[in-house]
Amino acid sequence: MKKILIAALFLGALFHSDIVLAQTDTSGREAVYRATHTKTTELKHTQLKVSFDYQKEQMNGEEWLTASPYFYPSDSLVLNAKGMLIHEVALDNSGSRKPLKYDYKDDILKINLDKTYQKNQQYTVYIKYTARPNEVKQQGSAAINDAKGLYFINAQGKDPDKPTQIWTQGETESSSAWFPTIDKPNQKSTEEIYMTVPNQYVTLSNGILKDQKNEANGLRTDHWVMDKPHSVYLFFMGVGDYAIVKDKWKNIPVDYYVEKEYEPYAKQIFGNTPEMIDFFSKKLNYDYPWPKYSQITGRDYVSGAMENTTCTLHGESAQQKPGDLIDENRWEDVIAHELFHHWFGDLVTAESWSNLTVNESFANYSEYLWEEYKYGKDAADYHLMQDLSQYIHNPSDFSKDLVRFDYSSREDVFDLITYNKGGGILHMLRNYLGDDAFFAGLNLYLKTHQYDNAEAHDLRLAMEKVSGKDLNWFFNQWYYSNGSPKLSYSYSFDPVKKETTVSIDQSQTPLFQFPLSIDVFVGGKAVRQKVWVDAKSKNNFSFSVAKNPDFININPDGILLADITENKTLEQYYSQYTGTPDFYGRYKAVSRTADMESKNETAYKTLAAALKDPFFRIRIKALNALDLTSPLAKNILPEVEKLAQNDPKTLVQAAAISALAKTKNSKYLPLYEKNINAVSNAVKAASLTGIATTDPSKVATLADKMDLENASEDTINALLPIIVDNKIEKQMPAIAQVVAFYPFIKFHDPSLGAVAEKGYNWIMNSDNLKATQNVTKILTQIKSQVDNNPQAKMMLVQILKDGLDKKMQVLKSHPDSPTIHQQIDAINSAINAYK
Repeated sequence: MKKILIAALFLGALFHSDIVLAQTDTSGREAVYRATHTKTTELKHTQLKVSFDYQKEQMNGEEWLTASPYFYPSDSLVLNAKGMLIHEVALDNSGSRKPLKYDYKDDILKINLDKTYQKNQQYTVYIKYTARPNEVKQQGSAAINDAKGLYFINAQGKDPDKPTQIWTQGETESSSAWFPTIDKPNQKSTEEIYMTVPNQYVTLSNGILKDQKNEANGLRTDHWVMDKPHSVYLFFMGVGDYAIVKDKWKNIPVDYYVEKEYEPYAKQIFGNTPEMIDFFSKKLNYDYPWPKYSQITGRDYVSGAMENTTCTLHGESAQQKPGDLIDENRWEDVIAHELFHHWFGDLVTAESWSNLTVNESFANYSEYLWEEYKYGKDAADYHLMQDLSQYIHNPSDFSKDLVRFDYSSREDVFDLITYNKGGGILHMLRNYLGDDAFFAGLNLYLKTHQYDNAEAHDLRLAMEKVSGKDLNWFFNQWYYSNGSPKLSYSYSFDPVKKETTVSIDQSQTPLFQFPLSIDVFVGGKAVRQKVWVDAKSKNNFSFSVAKNPDFININPDGILLADITENKTLEQYYSQYTGTPDFYGRYKAVSRTADMESKNETAYKTLAAALKDPFFRIRIKALNALDLTSPLAKNILPEVEKLAQNDPKTLVQAAAISALAKTKNSKYLPLYEKNINAVSNAVKAASLTGIATTDPSKVATLADKMDLENASEDTINALLPIIVDNKIEKQMPAIAQVVAFYPFIKFHDPSLGAVAEKGYNWIMNSDNLKATQNVTKILTQIKSQVDNNPQAKMMLVQILKDGLDKKMQVLKSHPDSPTIHQQIDAINSAINAYK
């Protein structure tokens, strides 16, 4: 699963303010050991026949469940079955049914078998039932914001702007909301599903579509078969009016199920998938192990994406249009993440939620591997830096082990530790072992545990067997303990010995041991030293040097997951930028320069040099930091003008145009007017901002013509003042994703926060159904992410109540409005969700 933290800007504001979003607080409670689920029964095969009641939002199901005792003899079968009606339970023997006694309460179906069965002695139980997802009491979490298992989207077709869909979400233990099963990750089963649906809809499930049969009354039954065992939380059904865009890898079908509006862009969004499959297959020396790979989008999805075996489900945000895709496919890392799960998570599955790292940390790190292969090491290192920064700036997570046996809720482990930190730990392990040993170890791990379950110790054993190295020290501190190094350093020079001594101080508990790179700069040139830091509060290292070093730079390659305190001058950062080949060292030099005194000749030298950096993110960082009205920027202007017109990256063009716009110089108006017709949404937004500073009379008309339905958050932020100040009614729904969080944005950016507040009040004082629904939808989704932060929760409830008061005034002014009551109901529903 790819956990998407809703409203990245909102969370970014929290990470850099006094408000910090925590996961579940486990302090002060009695520790509970979360053992791996005891297997008394082993599932063998699951056969389902289902049909759907769209009016009641229920599913009629029949199940034939084949199982056997796992080891000890057993005369009963205990299944999870959430919110169901159970109509019939029987023993099935080649179609002949013998009724069985059963007890169903508290979402547990206990079936008394006809006799005591021995290990490997199989039986098949038939169950007729009704799945009622709206009766499921299980709650969602920060990672997966609902747990109904089975979702009917616009089932009665009342919303003309939303398609009718059905999709399922099994992780963590919600498959039992749509079929009785043993809903634990260490249960695997083959499966087949017969889905009866209206003829106009297509279906998708695990495995291969075996056949289709037309039924009476405009219905059709599709028969899907998965002949390889996989965990029950990975079972999936999808139904809807989709376009299917076909692709392939070798002889394996690769299909993309998208809403028909996005059919022309499906290959722009998902088209790298065959290349990803090929790359991962070769990197792991283990070919993609399943018979097909399909990807489908789902409206109102409860997380980011889900790696259902052979049929990944993506949230609707995956669907983008050319104006966004030309800037950046925002979903490409998610696509890689979910695909990699088909080895790490689907083929070899975590035996317990405590060991989720063997699923999610690998999927997280696959994003690095893909970026490195496709776009180069700078792009991969930037991605890793962003991930690790989120972890380092969220201290509430520091006390949690990566492998966690004492969680409060199993869904607590879907957090920054398992994902971001876990991916960074794998990067350190790769660099410690070397690529050959690391990937050979992954191959051994996969082959040893294929179609089965595993835990972090199995990964250690595979790496040790391949490399010959003992790795207990690594796993003990990074997997079975918590925190990360918090370092500071100093250095001295002995002119007699021609030697510099570098002191590395650790201030955290527990102490860590690790390899570390140190760059010693002398005469503007860096000499890299590699050392081993012991688990001590202070480590000293001495190196021969010709003269007193200019400065020291530790962890220049960014491999070590650590929070490092340093104090460098602008001159030293200039030398660091020009003297290191590593992305991390270059980016940090530009970033710290931007944070320090900007109206300084040396700072402008660094920023000017960075405008020509080979990696576009560094060019953007420098552009965002520039004040082109400063006399120091006189010589930089021609380079910025060139970037605005000719940079191969549209995001750089947009950043350059934004930098020029701040000058308010009318000579750039032709540039803005030309680029208002660009394909790129980022370039359009920056150009519109430029026009607003030079010819504001044109802004309203131009903004009204832009398509911002799926625009990136950066684009919305850039246009927010223009949309709000000019009251561009058409764009009101698009700004909801930002303005809903205005109290938090104020902590990070008071100016943007004030505009966001104005935008929120504009929505609430207006009769705009879609904009109001967008606000309430995202605030409802964020609810589980703030449950453990009373201050944040109180703020959100208060702005909803303020919005409700405003809508009541709108009702008084427009009592005949056909939609105002719907808006009031939506706000009330959001408020109730927080109770």
